[in-house]
Amino acid sequence: MPKRILQGTVTSDQNNQTVTVSVERRFKHPVLQKTIRKSKKYRAHDEANQFKVGDMVRIQECAPKSKTKRWEVIAQV
Repeated sequence: MPKRILQGTVTSDQNNQTVTVSVERRFKHPVLQKTIRKSKKYRAHDEANQFKVGDMVRIQECAPKSKTKRWEVIAQV
């Protein structure tokens, strides 16, 4: 099964080798037909501490790196 790749914005880089990435998805409400925006935060591994708050990045699924980290940063968009 291929690994999922998501795109989002870095919202926190306080922890060592970890960034928090907020990923937003848009979809139509099934009944109201209104476009809804939902966001979810993912903790991603950043080996070199190179990404800062506000950067657009791509993250990819990986094996668990810690209790909360299951994603790693691939590249900046």
